[in-house]
Amino acid sequence: MLTPAYGSSGNYYSQIRNGAPFDVFLSADVEYPRRLVAEGAAVAGSLFVYGTGRIVLWVPAQSPLDLDRLGIHALEEPSVHHVAMANPRHAPYGRAAEAALRSLGVYDRIAPKLVIGENIAQTFEFVESGAAEAGLVAESLAVAPAARGKGRSWEVPPASYPPIEQCGVILSRAKGSRAATQFRAWMMGPQARAILTQYGFSLPRRGSPGR
Repeated sequence: MLTPAYGSSGNYYSQIRNGAPFDVFLSADVEYPRRLVAEGAAVAGSLFVYGTGRIVLWVPAQSPLDLDRLGIHALEEPSVHHVAMANPRHAPYGRAAEAALRSLGVYDRIAPKLVIGENIAQTFEFVESGAAEAGLVAESLAVAPAARGKGRSWEVPPASYPPIEQCGVILSRAKGSRAATQFRAWMMGPQARAILTQYGFSLPRRGSPGR
């Protein structure tokens, strides 16, 4: 039986280094799992990319913002006082969001509006709760059943931010664990990949770890 825990990749990386009792680490980037392998905290050769994430600009369903017409410039509208974004210091989706805002030329103008979430789930909650009028969130959250009918989104051009290759690794405490090995295999199999595609992820590129 799986017992999942959710949070920012950077925070869990720090917890794992300090002995947190996890068996498998699914990160929103490749770098944290690679560091764990290099530091001996994860099993060499177990690293795998399970999907590539995308970010969207998401607003509540009742928002008057015309995302189709304005795109990222909707964030510059006077009615938008708060824009939610994950913390770029330890959340890969936050780093991607900041890169996109800079690439699309709006970062400096909306920086005073930014409200920083500890992770991408909290960022989504800021918009859902009304604490922010708009947010840069994972597409997987925007299309999830729990969000259905609650908001509208505009896809941030993937070329405006580095690829969000999401990576998993078996941790050293679970070395030799049949359950951990089976879970890794399932994550790379057709059933998991069909689910990931349904929730807005792209499948790993050829040449990615684990392919």
